[in-house]
Amino acid sequence: MDPLSGDAPRFEVGRSSGAARSGRLCTRRGTIDTPAFLPVGTHGAVRGLSVADLRAAGVQGILANTYHLHLRPGEEIVARLGGLHRFMGWSGPMLTDSGGFQVHSLSEFARHAESGVEFRSPLDGAKHFLSPESSIEIQQNLGADLIAALDVFEPITGDADEPRRALEALERTLRWAERCREAHTRRDQLLFGVLQGGGRPEQRRWSAGRSVALGFEAFAVGGLGLGESRDLRAELVEASLAELPPPAPRYLMGLGRPDDLVEAVARGIDLFDCVVPTRHGRHGQAFSDDGPFNLHNARFREDDRPLDPESGEPVSGATSRAYLHHLLRSGEVLGQRLLSQHNLAYYMRLMVRMRTAIEGDRFEDWSRGWLKRYRASD
Repeated sequence: MDPLSGDAPRFEVGRSSGAARSGRLCTRRGTIDTPAFLPVGTHGAVRGLSVADLRAAGVQGILANTYHLHLRPGEEIVARLGGLHRFMGWSGPMLTDSGGFQVHSLSEFARHAESGVEFRSPLDGAKHFLSPESSIEIQQNLGADLIAALDVFEPITGDADEPRRALEALERTLRWAERCREAHTRRDQLLFGVLQGGGRPEQRRWSAGRSVALGFEAFAVGGLGLGESRDLRAELVEASLAELPPPAPRYLMGLGRPDDLVEAVARGIDLFDCVVPTRHGRHGQAFSDDGPFNLHNARFREDDRPLDPESGEPVSGATSRAYLHHLLRSGEVLGQRLLSQHNLAYYMRLMVRMRTAIEGDRFEDWSRGWLKRYRASD
């Protein structure tokens, strides 16, 4: 795609292996090979890492947070400074979420109505109002390549009243989705409709079918990865995807442990975002094919092995576990940064390996072996 053409992003499905598939999500700022993982840059930065660090790890695209950037520094300032890509120095593809989840989870006061959500800023207590139209306006000012419609998040709790609450949230999400479609005017941005429905497969299928009927060309599965069982999550993802047109990109929002990614790709998900690799790295946890392990543990005090003997990456393949243990126990920020770099590079290599297995039509065998090894430590 000509980066100066301003054409709408497009998605191309390449090969498939069972339900798993590889593809290319082409934007005016570059291409994301799928399945792909986008690290989260909440405030316009992946915490503790530079753009050069992201590139070195193999990151193709990143996610930034509409809610936080609206509160500080404000989308108008970002727009005046040339948009979010220029503001943060990232030239590749970028996705922004709608802000709906953060309003629900971070605001001390949030009042939902058909018109939108009134909430208080956790920074200064000031009142703000987020509507479907203003969420789209904020994201258009930020200038990301991929954006999301404002949805109503209803957690899966398992109580008797949850199906009713989930249905009400789903119905409002669909009404807001239509308003988001009408408000969206930038041709160079791909708008994702967000699928909700709580813990009921039939509501998930209905959400997907209605979103297709509204004219969306990209779809995000929301409301998962927050405590539901692995089996229920798989059932809900499958129910959502069953109603979607095969050429459309499918994004599972906020999910992010390595084994979760492998299982979701097996069901046909193309795109992920999550804070897990960097947040867990800051807390001393490293990911590997043998499962996660925490470098704070005293057993690493004299462990001279590299962090990941199977990796050729400078951090993963050359930095000893003993040194990282020492940095973490000494409170050195470098330890957190190196583990964040390692985890991101591990995730990027994992996505490459999944794409390779799909393209060789051996994803089922590869994923079975990988999951058995990864979960052996459980």
